Amino acid sequence: MTGPRYTPLAHSLPATVPFVGPETQERARGQGFAARLGANENIFGPSPKALAAMAQAAAEIWKYGDPESHDLRHALAAHHGISPAHIIVGEGIDGLLGYLVRLLVGAGDAVVTSLGAYPTFNYHVAGFGGVIHRVPYKDDREDIEALFAKAADVDAKIVYLANPDNPMGSWHKGADIAAALDRLPAGCLLLLDEAYVECAPQGTAAPVSADDMRVIRMRTFSKAYAMAGARVGYAITHPELIAAFNKVRNHFGMNRAAQAGALAALQDQAWLAEVLAQIEAARVRIAEIAVENGLTALPSATNFVAIDCGQDGRFAKAVLDGLVDQGIFVRMPFADPQNRCIRVSCGPARELNAFAAALPQALATARAG
Repeated sequence: MTGPRYTPLAHSLPATVPFVGPETQERARGQGFAARLGANENIFGPSPKALAAMAQAAAEIWKYGDPESHDLRHALAAHHGISPAHIIVGEGIDGLLGYLVRLLVGAGDAVVTSLGAYPTFNYHVAGFGGVIHRVPYKDDREDIEALFAKAADVDAKIVYLANPDNPMGSWHKGADIAAALDRLPAGCLLLLDEAYVECAPQGTAAPVSADDMRVIRMRTFSKAYAMAGARVGYAITHPELIAAFNKVRNHFGMNRAAQAGALAALQDQAWLAEVLAQIEAARVRIAEIAVENGLTALPSATNFVAIDCGQDGRFAKAVLDGLVDQGIFVRMPFADPQNRCIRVSCGPARELNAFAAALPQALATARAG
């Protein structure tokens, strides 16, 4: 009996995905989590108007979604003061990353990212045979100068930079990123992941023209807008690159309900402001919990907080395991020295109180071990 004839590249890849979801862990544990604080989901929830719009759209779910995402793209264009030709909508930033890599990266092509940065980009690069070059963080922030210098050294096609950053929550001023573009090598595209930018201080978004062909900016409805399960992301860049996405994208990838919900969420900026205030308060509470336990919370411009456990990655992993054993789902960075931290998503008082109650025991068990 014969089987599928995989490509040599497919044969070389591990059958893994970047993240093990909380559902997988719950099945392994045989019970659910008391607090889901590891996936950076927005537990405060989406706009009620978004929920209503999705419920109404469900009645017509027998129809395909608009393959051009016309209404959402035009609303986003108006929101950002640009033309719809500057915007592509896709299945979350993760889906858009895959399309971009497919467009630009072939076997042996170099890309540059930070060691320990968002791993889904690396997953796509590996899937198309690209070569990943990593530079270390500097003071728990992605190092713009080192990223651009490495890109010049290896003739990279793409440099990945998240601002604000996941998993550390750190950020750069947008003006600093714009100023650094003069040092971006010719022919290299800056992939600026701004998934958390709505949560960040004023001035974090890079003041870069949508017509600047050196940069593509990616944003999402998964974080501040609390629609992670709907999988709606979008990219902003020069219309020439936007048009190229039509060569490779899934034209019916965006379902009707997701498009309707994202449109309603975008139009409810009052709800967004309310949620952002709750995220800010939760960041303060998480920092207080850290201090109460002799730990240090890193400054954050996201909907999560990285907590420095004060030792190495092995100790932080023991703390994480102790929390998971008590039903508290959190995650941690996977690269040294950032892996000295655990990462806790913002959430309502009930979830954070559960985390506060479990952390002392987790620390005690880790120290005893």
